[in-house]
Amino acid sequence: MKTSTLLAALALGLSIPAVADAQQVLRPGMTISGQLSPGDARLNSGEFMDVYELDGRSGDRLTVLMTSGAVDSYLMMDGPGGFSDENDDAESGDLDARLDVRLPVSGRYRIVATSFAPGETGAYQIAVVDGARSPVGGAPGGGVIEPGQTVSGTLASGDERLDSGEYRDSWTLRGRRGDRVVVRLSSSDFDPYLMVRGLGLSEDNDDDPSQRGGLNSRLEFTFPENGEVVLSATSFEAGETGRYSLSVTRADAGASRPDPTPGAATGAIAVGEQVRGRLGEGDAQLRSGEYVNTFTLRGRAGERVEIALTSDQFDPFLMLSGPGGFSTFNDDDPTGNGGLNSRLITTLPADGAYEITATSYAPGESGDYRLSVSRPGAEVADTPTRGEQAAPSGGRLSIGDTISGSLAAGDAQLNSGEYSDSYTFIGRRGQRVAIDAVSDEFDTYLMLSPPTGDQLDNDDGPDGTNARLTEVLAEDGEYTIQVTSFAPGETGRYTLSVTQGQESERQRTVQAGQRVFAVMVGVSDYPGDHNDLPFTDEDAIKLEEELARQGVLNPASIVLTNAQATRASVTAAFREVAAQAGPDDLFIFFFSGHGVQEDSDDPAELDGRRELLSLHDGDLSDDELAALFETVDARLALLVIDACYSGGFARDIITRPGIMGVFSSEEDLTSAVADKFQAGGYLSHFLRTGLEGAADENGDNLVTAGELSTYLRRQFQVEVADVQAETADGQRNYQNLVIDRGGVQVDDVILRLAGE
Repeated sequence: MKTSTLLAALALGLSIPAVADAQQVLRPGMTISGQLSPGDARLNSGEFMDVYELDGRSGDRLTVLMTSGAVDSYLMMDGPGGFSDENDDAESGDLDARLDVRLPVSGRYRIVATSFAPGETGAYQIAVVDGARSPVGGAPGGGVIEPGQTVSGTLASGDERLDSGEYRDSWTLRGRRGDRVVVRLSSSDFDPYLMVRGLGLSEDNDDDPSQRGGLNSRLEFTFPENGEVVLSATSFEAGETGRYSLSVTRADAGASRPDPTPGAATGAIAVGEQVRGRLGEGDAQLRSGEYVNTFTLRGRAGERVEIALTSDQFDPFLMLSGPGGFSTFNDDDPTGNGGLNSRLITTLPADGAYEITATSYAPGESGDYRLSVSRPGAEVADTPTRGEQAAPSGGRLSIGDTISGSLAAGDAQLNSGEYSDSYTFIGRRGQRVAIDAVSDEFDTYLMLSPPTGDQLDNDDGPDGTNARLTEVLAEDGEYTIQVTSFAPGETGRYTLSVTQGQESERQRTVQAGQRVFAVMVGVSDYPGDHNDLPFTDEDAIKLEEELARQGVLNPASIVLTNAQATRASVTAAFREVAAQAGPDDLFIFFFSGHGVQEDSDDPAELDGRRELLSLHDGDLSDDELAALFETVDARLALLVIDACYSGGFARDIITRPGIMGVFSSEEDLTSAVADKFQAGGYLSHFLRTGLEGAADENGDNLVTAGELSTYLRRQFQVEVADVQAETADGQRNYQNLVIDRGGVQVDDVILRLAGE
C-alpha cells in the first residue's frame, strides 16, 4: 500500500463538514469551556460548531454533557465502525444536551458541540465522564431514544427515585399511531425493570419471558396515537445501581405493514369490548390497496378468543398476528350463511400483545364497521384457517397454509393468455419460504413479487411439471404469489402451499460458535526505506475485535502488528492456527500493509514480476504464502490482502477448492489508504462491516460467499470508483477490487452470524 487519499469529513449520517482548524482533545474527567461564535465553522444547516476529538476503546461507557445559559445545546458524535449519535435535550424541556454512549470499537471519535437553531452564539461547557461513574453533577439520567437506537446509562445515587425507593432514568420515545416497538433493558449489575407511561399506556415488565430465567426486561407495545411516551429504566429492588443498556426496535409485525397515516384508526381492545370504526381516506393501506385499521389485544397463552368484524358497507376481512410469528386470518364467517362478515375463533399460543387488523376483501372499499372480541363457547371449534382447506381463487395466505384452488375461464389472464390466481402473504426479512403449486391437470407455473424489487419465476420444481420456489425473503412487507400455467388457456385444479423453507445441506452443516480461526497481520510502523502507513495496524486489531464481539473468533487466533509481524512470527502463527482449524471451521489470513513487486523469471508470472507482503523485517512472497495455504484443512479458507499489487496473489494461492481470495487492487496497481474511514485500506474497512452483518443481504444471519462478494463490489463501486492508482512504472488507472472464489460456491457460508 503506497498511496493515500485526502482526509475527508466523517459524515456518517450527521452531515458534519470537514474542519481545517486543529481540534481539541477530550478525555474522561475533563471539563472544557468553549464559545460558539461567528468565526466558528458551521454545519450545513447554519449552526456554529466546535469539534473535539476523543480516543476511546471498544466497550468504553462515556457520558458527554454540554451545558449553556446562552444557547440551546446540541451534541453530535461520530467515529469508527459507523458509530453516530446525537442529542438535543438531556431531559424533556431542558436546554442542556447529554449523550450516554458505549463505544463500539477502538479509535478516534469526534464530538461536535453546536446549537439547536442556526446562528446561536454564546459560552458553554462540555464535560466527559466515565460512564461507570455517576452522571455529571448527579443529574438524573435519561434523554431521548429513537427506534433502532441502543443507549447506555447508569442507575446511580442522585437519580430520580420511585416512591418505593428504586432509582430510575427516564427516556422519551416518540412514535406514530400504530407503531409497534420492542424495548429491552439489560444489565449485569442489577435486576432490570421496565415501565412505559403516556398516551394512555401503563405497562410494566420485570423479566423477559423468552430468556428462560434471565433477569433482563422486555416490553412490546403499540402506540395508540401520535406522540411520545416515557420509558423508565429502573430496578426490581430498591436502591440497586449500576450500568445498563436500553434498546428500542420496531416489532416484526409492525415493520411488515405500512406506516399508518394521520387519521388511521388504531387503539387497544380487550376481551368483552366492542368498538366502532370506519375504513376510508386517510387510513393506512396495504400495498394491494385495502385500507387497514389496527388494534392491540393483550392475550395469555391458551386463551381462546372470538373476534368478529361486521359491516353492511364493505366486505370485511380479519387478520391476527402476535408473538413468535403467530399469524392467522379469516374472510367470511363460516356460520354466516353466505354473508360477508368476518369471524375468527382461535387459541392464543403465547402471552403478549396481538395485533388485530380490520380491513376489506377488495382494494379501496370503505365504510363503517363494528369490531368485537369475546370468549367463544366451549362447543365452538377454532376457525380452520390453517392446513388443507378449500378457498376461492385468490386471497390472503399465511406461512404454513395449504389451500386448494382452480384455474378457470373467467380468471384474470396474463398478457400472454395464461389464467392466473393471485394470493398475498406478509413476510419478514430473513424468513425462508418454500412455495409449491401442484396439479395433475395442467403444468403449473409460479411467480413471486416482493414488496419492491424484481419478480421471481419458476416453471418446474423437483417433481416434473409441478412448480416450486424456495427463497429467503429480503424485506418486510406484503408478497404476491401468482399461480398460473406454462401454456396459455390451461385450466384445472391445483394445490398451493406456503411453508417454512430450510437451509441447504451445505449451509446446515456450518456450525455456530467460535469457529473462525484467524491470523490477522497489520503493519504501520516500517523501519528502513518503507514509509509508515496510517491505520493499517488498527485494521488487524479492529477485525479481531469485531469477530470477538460476535462470539465467532476462536481463542487460538493470533493478531500481529508492527514489530511483532516478522517473517518468522507470521509464518509460525499461520502454521499454529491452521493446524487447529478443522473441517467444520473457517480459516482467515488477513494482511494490511505495504505490498511490493520484484522481477521474476518464473514462467507462471505472466508479467515477469512476483508479489510480496512487506513485513517488519522483510518480505513474504506469493510462493511462500501459497506453500503455507497448502497446510490448511478447513471447511473454507479466506485470504484477504489489503496492499498494493495484491491481486497477483490470486493465481498462486486460489488453486484448489475451498479457498476464496479477496484483494484490494489488481496485480499491477497500487491500493490507497482509506483516510475517510480511518482505515488502512478500503477493503479492510468494508470487510469488517460486511462480516459484522452488512453483507447479510437477505437477513438470514448467514454471510455467504456470494453476498460478501456482492457487498464488497457495491461498496467499492460507491466509494473507490474514483480513487486513482498507478503501476510500478508510473502508468495511471483506478483502484479495482479483485475477488476470486475459485471452487467456493455462491451460497457457501463464510460466517454464521449470531441471531437475536
